[in-house]
Amino acid sequence: MSGLSPSVVDALAADLRSADYTTDGVAGLLGADAGAAFNRGLWWSALRVTERAGADQQRLAVLVRLFLLGADEPRNRVSLALPAAGVDAVLAAGVLEVTADGTLRAGLDIRPHSDGARDFLVISDLDAAQRPGPVHRDHVLGVGAASISLAHAVIRAPVGRALDLGTGCGIQALHLDAHCGEIVGTDTNERALALAAATARLNGMSWDLRAGSMFEPVAGERFDLVVSNPPFVVGAGGLDYQYRDSGLAGDALCQKLVEQVGDHLEPGGTAQIMANWIVRDGDDWRDRVSGWLADTGLHAWVVQREYADPVSYVSLWTSDAGELAEDAARRGGQWLDWFAEEGIAGIGMGMITVRAPRRGETRPPDRVLEEITGADEALTGPEVEAFFARREYLHDTSDEQLLAARLSTAPVFLEEQSLPGPDGWQAVGAAVRRPGGPGAVLGVDEVSRALLAGCRGEVPLGMLIELLAGVHGVDADALAAAALPVVREAIGRGILYQAQ
Repeated sequence: MSGLSPSVVDALAADLRSADYTTDGVAGLLGADAGAAFNRGLWWSALRVTERAGADQQRLAVLVRLFLLGADEPRNRVSLALPAAGVDAVLAAGVLEVTADGTLRAGLDIRPHSDGARDFLVISDLDAAQRPGPVHRDHVLGVGAASISLAHAVIRAPVGRALDLGTGCGIQALHLDAHCGEIVGTDTNERALALAAATARLNGMSWDLRAGSMFEPVAGERFDLVVSNPPFVVGAGGLDYQYRDSGLAGDALCQKLVEQVGDHLEPGGTAQIMANWIVRDGDDWRDRVSGWLADTGLHAWVVQREYADPVSYVSLWTSDAGELAEDAARRGGQWLDWFAEEGIAGIGMGMITVRAPRRGETRPPDRVLEEITGADEALTGPEVEAFFARREYLHDTSDEQLLAARLSTAPVFLEEQSLPGPDGWQAVGAAVRRPGGPGAVLGVDEVSRALLAGCRGEVPLGMLIELLAGVHGVDADALAAAALPVVREAIGRGILYQAQ
């Protein structure tokens, strides 16, 4: 990647910005319908719109066709679209390539990306959908579903030092830049580090990029925040593609990351890791990941978002690499044979968030491992931060203190399940759900429904329980003993909170 010199990157950045090659600029060019179709993977309508763009949007239209739609463009159009960089320079840098008929096409993927407040440019390799045939061994992924999920889940509180382990094209580092004083990015792939450096420069940023595996490039160093979207794919230990394969068999890479990350966290520091884990026949996935955490001393929230059977899992990754049908069939068959030999029933996919104890903290490690699969229950940074705050509150608050506290119920929905019977609909269950909260659902009975309805921050919990005991004709102490575990679970799920 020696052709991606600072001068080329700077000129390219100037051209892209001046053409309004941004998320808003592209959305405005495509319009709502073609833009929505493009986001679903249907490109023809977007191509049609760009071909009909007005004179004032011709530069943007050419850039969209090149870098987002994979189209070939005549040299004269590209020259007009990239006046500062120049065609010869971007060809020499590998940003563009010459086709057999003399037209130009993208050699790299450059696309706008936004965090909701700022607009970025991300440079990576073209994926299999834009370039026929399998990707190269040192292929560098761009903006993908896993990287977006991680970016949404990262806690955005300001910190001093952050580590992006397995930085790839630098997508996580882009998001970290707004709230981290210093960013260190590592990768085993030299091409990834070169493209990450280009991404940083395109956006006027500077990161400390280092080559090496696992925590070797940061030996002896500690960070306030560690994020990682590593090559977590579970396999026999090959290294076919660096972006997905670690060279370690099974889920050993994720295990090592979890076991070692605590040595690189400052007191109170957080690590957020995208991970895959093996689920063997008859085993509970929680037992496996709990074993990784056992000797770390870290607090943890582990969420399994998806579970894939071997065929689905292998099909996903052979398709992702763009392998030819016969090669995919051969490699996929070998992969499935290895799964069968290992007794692997499926693969769990999700996120592991760990937090180091604060300096002087004495509470035992607090760990929650759960399955949350709802499409509207994705992890977000505020929810992750709130989860750990709630767990700390529950540990620090005794039952007596809880009974003296004024609690409020968050905005929730009451959901009832009923079955038809001889006397009409008969209720068989009920739950309260906090919209948008991952795992924020709690089964309730008649008493706990009334208790949650009464928590409006006006009276202490103990007084409310006494009132309910009188209404239902039960002993107040017995009701308190039964209610407190439910109250604690509701607080843990953000359904109840202490009023100020």
